[in-house]
Amino acid sequence: MKLHNIPTRLATGAFILNAGIKKWNLDAESAAGMQGMVSGTYPFLKDLDASTFGKLLSAGEIATGALLLAPFVPARVAGAALTAFSGSLLGMYLKTPGMREEGSLAPTQDGTALAKDVWMLGIGASLLMQAAGKGKKSSK
Repeated sequence: MKLHNIPTRLATGAFILNAGIKKWNLDAESAAGMQGMVSGTYPFLKDLDASTFGKLLSAGEIATGALLLAPFVPARVAGAALTAFSGSLLGMYLKTPGMREEGSLAPTQDGTALAKDVWMLGIGASLLMQAAGKGKKSSK
C-alpha cells in the first residue's frame, strides 16, 4: 500500500466496515425496508428472504471495508471493490424516483444520502487509475 493511499483507504474502509457491522443483526422489518428500496433498482434482489438480503448486504459491506483496510490488498483490487460498491449506490440514486431534481443530476433532499456517496466512486477510480499507471514512465 502506498503511503499516500493510507488516509483515503483508512477513512473509506472504516466507514464501510462500520456500516456493514451495524447491519449484521438487522431486524426483519429494517432489512425488508432496505430490500424494498434496493430492489427497485436491482429487481433480482426482491425474491430473497429479507433476513438473507440483510446478511448479504452486511457481508458485502464488511468485505469491501476489509479489502480497503488490509495493507496487503493491492490498490487495483481495493479500487475495483470500492468502485463496484459505490457504483451500485449511485445506480440507486440515478434510478430511484424522487432522488434527483426533475431533469437534473442535482439531488433532492431525499437523494442527498445516496448522492454524497460519489466521493467513494472518486476514491475507487483514483485507486484504479494509480494501479493502471503503475510502471509507466512520465513524459516529462
